Amino acid sequence: MPEIYDHKTIEKKWQEAWEKMQLYKTPEHPKKKQYILDMFPYPSGVGLHVGHPEGYTATDILSRFMRMQGFDVLHPMGWDAFGLPAENYAIKEGIAPAESIAKNINRFREQIKSIGLSYDWSRELNTSDPEYYKWTQWLFLQLYKKGLAYKKEAYVNWCPKDQTVLANEQVIDGCCERCGTVVVQKLLSQWFFKITDYADRLLNELTKLNWPEPIKLMQKNWIGRSEGAEIEFELENGKEKIKVFTTRPDTLFGATYMVLSPEHSLLPQITTADRKKAVNEYIEKTKAKSELERTALEKVKTGEFTGAFAINPATKEKIPVWIADYVLATYGTGAIMAVPAHDERDRQFAEKYDIPIADKPLMPIPEAIKKFGTKKIQYKLRDWLISRQRYWGAPIPIIYCDKCGMSPVPDEDLPVKLPDDVDFIPTGESPLARSKKFNDVKCPKCEGPARRDHDTMDTFVDSSWYFFRFADPHNDKSFADKKKMKEWLPVDTYVGGAEHAVLHLMYARFFTKALFDLGYVNFEEPFIKLRNQGLILGPDGEKMSKSRGNVINPDEVIEQFGADAFRMYEMFLGPLEDAKPWQTNGIVGVKRFLDKVWRYQQVFEAGTDNKQINKLTKKITSDIENFKFNTAVASFMEFLNENKQLSKENWETFLILLAPFAPHMTEDLWHQLKHKESIHTQSWPKYNEKLTKEETVTVVVQVLGRVRASLAFSSGASQSEVKEKALADANVKRHLEGKEIVKEIFVQDKLINFVVE
Repeated sequence: MPEIYDHKTIEKKWQEAWEKMQLYKTPEHPKKKQYILDMFPYPSGVGLHVGHPEGYTATDILSRFMRMQGFDVLHPMGWDAFGLPAENYAIKEGIAPAESIAKNINRFREQIKSIGLSYDWSRELNTSDPEYYKWTQWLFLQLYKKGLAYKKEAYVNWCPKDQTVLANEQVIDGCCERCGTVVVQKLLSQWFFKITDYADRLLNELTKLNWPEPIKLMQKNWIGRSEGAEIEFELENGKEKIKVFTTRPDTLFGATYMVLSPEHSLLPQITTADRKKAVNEYIEKTKAKSELERTALEKVKTGEFTGAFAINPATKEKIPVWIADYVLATYGTGAIMAVPAHDERDRQFAEKYDIPIADKPLMPIPEAIKKFGTKKIQYKLRDWLISRQRYWGAPIPIIYCDKCGMSPVPDEDLPVKLPDDVDFIPTGESPLARSKKFNDVKCPKCEGPARRDHDTMDTFVDSSWYFFRFADPHNDKSFADKKKMKEWLPVDTYVGGAEHAVLHLMYARFFTKALFDLGYVNFEEPFIKLRNQGLILGPDGEKMSKSRGNVINPDEVIEQFGADAFRMYEMFLGPLEDAKPWQTNGIVGVKRFLDKVWRYQQVFEAGTDNKQINKLTKKITSDIENFKFNTAVASFMEFLNENKQLSKENWETFLILLAPFAPHMTEDLWHQLKHKESIHTQSWPKYNEKLTKEETVTVVVQVLGRVRASLAFSSGASQSEVKEKALADANVKRHLEGKEIVKEIFVQDKLINFVVE
C-alpha cells in the first residue's frame, strides 16, 4: 500500500462508483426529512473559483451527517441561468445565450462533481429550460388573477449601458449593480408585483426565523415600517389640498414650508406662470438622478419655489410650497411638511433659501393626530418591478388586443417560448418586439389579431420559487405536487451569500406567502434556518477578480492536492461566515494530515482509547450541528496527534466521523477494512456522556475580574474545594490582603471570581 494517499486514482474511482450505485438519490417519500439547500449558482463563463464551493462543502458535510443520522435528505442542485450576465456574455462572444449557458452549465457541473458533493443530480433544474419557465409564467398568472401583478406607468431606474429597467434593490450607490453604469430615471409602462400587500407579514414573521440577526435587520430596514399621521394642507387658492405623511405630527406648529417631489401630480396646477420655467428645468435635472443619489444625507439640498402657498392647519399661517429632489413620489404621499426647528435636513434647506425657522411648542402626538390628521402606517418597501427590456428571460404571458384589451395567456398555451428569429442586441426596446414568430398570435377572447407583451421577467422571479420545484422537478401537470411539497418543504437549512439579504430572500418569502394565500402550500416561510458563508479572498487579502489576477482555480488545486484536501482546507480556513484569504501553504498542511490518516490504517493496534473517541464524537457532532467546521477539522488533527494507538472499533468510528469531510479517502479505507457497504450508509456514532468529561480541569481564579491564578482540579470540583485551594495560593493571597470578600462568582470547572471591597 502506498505511503501517500493517491487522490487522482481513488477520488475518480469512488465518484464513478457513487454515481453508478445512485448513492445520493432522494427517497420519493421521506419518513424523517431534511431539506438542505444551497443558493443555486449563476453559471458564468469563467467557471467556479475557490470561493464558490465553500458553502457547497458545508451543506455537503451536513447532508452526509444527516443521512448517517437516519434522515431522508433532499440535497439538490440547479442553475439560475436567465438574466443580464448570460446575455451580455453571449453578445460579447457572438453566440446565442442558450448555447453559451449550456456550455457554462456543463463546465460548472463537471467542477462540482470533481469535489465529490453528494447532490441528487436526477433533480437538476435550469431556469432557462422552457419546462421550468412554463411554471414561472404560470405563477405570474396566478398573481395576476389575484390582483398581485399589475401594469402601470412609473419612473423607473434605467441602465443606459444594459438598456433595461432595474429594481430599486439592483441599484447600488446610484449605479447598476451589474455593470457600474450611473442609473437614470425613465417613465415607462411596467409590470409590478404587489409585495407591499405583504409588508406587515414580511416584517412580523422575521421573529420566527433562525436566521443571522444582521440579515433580519437588513430586511426590517428595507421594509421600513413607520407609524405616523396623514395631514391635509389646503392651498391658498382653496381649490386643492396637499396630503403629507409625517412621523412627527407633534411638530406641526413649527412647519414653515412644504416640499413636493418633482413628480407630484399637483405641480402643473399649482405652479405659477412666473415659476414654470425654473420648476420644469429642475424636474428635467431630477430625471437623471437615482433615488439613492436624491436621498443621500450628505448631499447639498437643492430646490425650486413653485409660487404657491399652503395654509398650516395648526397656525393658519401661509407657508410656501417648494419642490426638491430629496422628496420621493414613491414614499408617503410625495409631499412633506418641513419643520426646520426639529429636522436637520429641513433646517439646512431653510437656511439656504432664507425660509423662516419657527421653534414652536410641541403638542402630544395623540392629540395632534386627533385634531389635525388621521393615523397612518407607511412603508419604505416599494412594489417589485419585474419588467425587463431584454431577450434572455421568461416572456411575460400577456396578450394585447385592440378590441378586448389585456388578456392572460391560457394555461394550455404555456410556455410562451423565447423566439429564435431575432438577435438580442439591446436597443431600449425588448428584442422580442422584432420577432415575427413571437408576435403572430390571436386574442384568447375574440380570436382576432393580437400582440404579445414584449418584456421578459426579472431573473429574480425565476429564483424566487425554484426551491418548490426541487420537491417535484419533473412534474408537467403542476409547478409541484401539493403532497410532495407538504412532505419536503419548507427548506430546513439554506446556505448562501449575505449579498442576497434583501433581494432574493425577500422575494422568496413574498412568493411563499402568496402561494400560501392561494392554497398551494401549507407554510408561510420558505427557509427555517439560514446560514451565510463569507468570502474567500485572494492570497493578497483582496476580493478575487480576473483584473487583480488573484483568482484561484479549484481545478488546479484539486489536481495537485485532491478533492478531500480541498474540502477540508476550505472548512479549516476559519469560521464559515467570515471573510478569509486563501493560503496555498495552508492546504499543504491539510494534505499532510490526510496522508497521515492514510498511513495510520497500516499501523493501528489495540489501545484503550474509549474516552478520547467519545470526546471526539461529541465534539464533531456538535461542530457540524453548529456550523463550526473549522474547529471540527482542528479536532481531527489534534486527536490523531494525541492518540498513537487505536482499537479497530475506535479507528472505524474515527473514519465514520471523518467521512462527511473527506468522503473519498474514508470510503477507500473503509473498504480496505473488508466492509461491503459504503461508509456513507453507516450510522453516525453515539457517545457516552460520562466518558466525555475531563478528568482534570483548569479553573481560573479572579479577584475583581482580573486573573490572579490558574489551578488544576478534578472535574466537578465543588465551590468550597476550589475556594479553599484558591485562598491558599500566594498570588491570590497578596491581592486579597486587607480586603473583604463580599461576593463569589463560581462557574464549575471554569472559574471563581472574588468580589472585594
